[in-house]
Amino acid sequence: MPDDRGNTVRGGIRAVILDFYGTLVRLVEPLPPSHRSLFARRGLTEAAERWGSQWAVGPRDGEQHTAHSVSEQAYRAWEVDRLRRRARDCGVPEPAAGELAVELDRAMKDLRLALFDDVRDALAELRARGLHVAVCSNWYWDLDRAIEDVGLAGLVDTAVTSARAGARKPHPLIYRAVLEQCQVTAGQALFVGDMWEPDVAGPLAYGMRAAHLWRADRAVEGAAPPLPDGAVRISSLAALSGLV
Repeated sequence: MPDDRGNTVRGGIRAVILDFYGTLVRLVEPLPPSHRSLFARRGLTEAAERWGSQWAVGPRDGEQHTAHSVSEQAYRAWEVDRLRRRARDCGVPEPAAGELAVELDRAMKDLRLALFDDVRDALAELRARGLHVAVCSNWYWDLDRAIEDVGLAGLVDTAVTSARAGARKPHPLIYRAVLEQCQVTAGQALFVGDMWEPDVAGPLAYGMRAAHLWRADRAVEGAAPPLPDGAVRISSLAALSGLV
């Protein structure tokens, strides 16, 4: 099985495209408030039970939403409206559903992020070698601000978020957007990330090569899938310098 102990991608790579959350950054305390606490404040404990997972309320992986990505205002309105409709489906009456949706949206984006220890040196090495460094993420509208907040603005050349691209990985639309902004072909790009479908299978299907990041302290559970042709597995971003 290819891994970071001698196997290489190489071969005309001009851009390295990295996932954001789980690849470059991780969540640190204080954690965002639980949706249950926001429901409980309004006496909506039964609705909170129906709500389900706090994090499974956004667009699905692979979902296309170009009609809502025409502007920041339109996209943000769509985000809140999705939450409002879900709250209504869980039994929250209007206007409480609208007020709750605004608060839920704010809480879900109140994230404290920190870089993994291997990020700065790895990205600096790639850029020093003349490679184009990009971030491509299923993220909110302001990915560029999140990159700046964690101190990576000077190490990232291009940032593409699903919110602006109009589709979430592994939809081909977002891969096309990031390749166009990097001004490279699919065969000239290496995609790096910790999630299998969005960061490995999707990029491979689009013609890129892929590095599956399998950290020792990963959040992803289960066994690592077998690697198809065109992919390698690495345990640290430090291994990238040996792949390109």
